[in-house]
Amino acid sequence: MDLFDETIDWETKLQPILQKYKGRKHPLEYQNTYQLLVMVVLSAQDSDANINKIAPELFAAFPNMESLSVSSVEAIIPHIATVRNFGNKAKWLLDTAQTIEKDDAIPMNLNDLVKLKGIGRKSANVILHESHKPAEGIIADLHVIRVAPRIGIIPETKDGVKAEKLLMEALPKSIWNTIGMAISFLGRETCRPKPKCEECLLKKECLYYQTHQL
Repeated sequence: MDLFDETIDWETKLQPILQKYKGRKHPLEYQNTYQLLVMVVLSAQDSDANINKIAPELFAAFPNMESLSVSSVEAIIPHIATVRNFGNKAKWLLDTAQTIEKDDAIPMNLNDLVKLKGIGRKSANVILHESHKPAEGIIADLHVIRVAPRIGIIPETKDGVKAEKLLMEALPKSIWNTIGMAISFLGRETCRPKPKCEECLLKKECLYYQTHQL
């Protein structure tokens, strides 16, 4: 396989994971778009498991955007004190709630989502994906940033925005909405920092496997 060959039919080669993870919900255990937005903001540089743990109490206190908008940083912090960077995240959530005010006013396009505090392209793409909206980009979380270069889709980079741009150039738009989470789930389950190559559905297509197998 030629590295970064633009003629590679990635849509076909990636079908095994597209099929395996088709329709699988994001690991954040949200109940509606309001909760998803809040949890996505909180999950930056933290674990989904930790955010799931604190979510019930948080949403009991602030069940919707309106209740959050009339709160305060001081009132929010006790509910998210175990979350990394909780001080800034409390400010971001309050600012966003006061900007949006109502659950049904949450924007459903990438351009407006990234204007909100604490929402970058990755978070916006997650919100659009989980809300079943048309893809405007590709989710490039830490798992995708690790796994996509291993497979051979893009060169190595630690920059999520650059990784997304490269993926958008390499992959057909027809799979943008699903491939990010598919690669992310592969990274969570199989293509770990220490990969379980023998279990991987993509090993026949994978550059890492081809170059590291004995």
